[in-house]
Amino acid sequence: MAFNFYMPDIGEGVVEGEIVSWKVVVGDRVVLDQPLVEVMTDKATVELPSPRAGTIAKIMFHDGQICPVGQILVVIDEDATAGVTAAAPAAAPDNGHGAAPPRPFPPGPSAAPPRPFPPGPSVTAAPSPGAGSRASTGAIQVVDASAARQRVLATPATRRLARELGVEIRRVPPTGPHGRVTTQDVRGFQSNGGTEATAEAHGAPATPRHAPIAIAKGGDEERIPLRGIRKRIAESMARSKHTAAHFTYVEEVDMTELVAVRERAKARAAERGIKLNYLPFIVKACVSGLKHWPQLNASLDETTQEIVRKKYYHLGIAAQGPNGLTVTVVRDADRRSIFDVSREIERLGEAVRGNTATRDELTGSTFTISSLGKLGGLHATPIINFPEVAILGVHKIEERPAVRGGQIVIRHLMNLSISVDHRIADGWDGAMFVQEVKALLEDPTTMFMEMV
Repeated sequence: MAFNFYMPDIGEGVVEGEIVSWKVVVGDRVVLDQPLVEVMTDKATVELPSPRAGTIAKIMFHDGQICPVGQILVVIDEDATAGVTAAAPAAAPDNGHGAAPPRPFPPGPSAAPPRPFPPGPSVTAAPSPGAGSRASTGAIQVVDASAARQRVLATPATRRLARELGVEIRRVPPTGPHGRVTTQDVRGFQSNGGTEATAEAHGAPATPRHAPIAIAKGGDEERIPLRGIRKRIAESMARSKHTAAHFTYVEEVDMTELVAVRERAKARAAERGIKLNYLPFIVKACVSGLKHWPQLNASLDETTQEIVRKKYYHLGIAAQGPNGLTVTVVRDADRRSIFDVSREIERLGEAVRGNTATRDELTGSTFTISSLGKLGGLHATPIINFPEVAILGVHKIEERPAVRGGQIVIRHLMNLSISVDHRIADGWDGAMFVQEVKALLEDPTTMFMEMV
């Protein structure tokens, strides 16, 4: 008996996942809970186990393809004597390399999904040759969005907003990842009188007006598919730059006193198995700054047009991992000691390097710190970890000449740069926050007085 394994609802707001890699191939025998496939969503990368024991009969979506929640991901034949049929992946858009059309496969009995799923990209039966309507041939093809707009990819909140504004959501040009209609798309479409204009007037990312750029072969080259974590980073960074109105403020910080404090504290930290660096001190200084300037510990709820000031402090730590840029989350940083923050940062870093970080450890940050340590350079303009309001760039500490009391002396100096969403916060907020952080780092005794 064939069992249809549907793409599960992995997390709140997740409507699709990208296939990173399959752990099995058609014809493999699998046991209950055996890892089947690695799937990446907007939230995290997860490994899906087999819900049944049996033989892999059909794989419906292959590496690099997007599988909507509620679509059949794989077919498992629970009858050991049943024949195995290879299945074609869902067709991807023509890339100019002459990809073969999908092969038909015989339909099998299916288990209905446990509950209704949000609509995904339109996947329908392909029409028979010469037929003027869809025919039940069993072949799978992805229908072009312009021809199948009746199945729009959008969240329930976006659909509700469209109904409230009297906007026909099928006519709204999508700008979100994988053709998703966003709330800003709906608002922009309505404000432009229901024309094909997008939400540019409201600061939303616009659909590119130019044709996709093709790179002609120019010599010895290597072509790497844009997929997995690299694709997610590209989409997230582009969305942030095209949505948040970035401005950057830079300040120099004298870290000399903190360098001495850390040096004295290293031995005590080592007794607890902690390798103490400067990042935990910066985390605690940021928490204090965010309490004084709450507009930077906020997000914009685009569905209700409300600024949400968060009274909890989950600080994201952005760092380069083996699979690309990763933001881990130190939850309730305001309630942790410097040693505890240091221990948690180290634990999260090990989870990222071992590819074992959970969704909870990679999502939910309210403010992000980006640091490359000794490679941090003198100055950078970090991109906001959308939908947060601000991100702090931490740069390298080095000995440089400084003027103190009319004398040129050597001090341990470091630059901080903050990028802020000017839609939500002003230059004053960003500058005053950095000045608060600067004051605490330059005089660590005041930092300890600020701690809970």
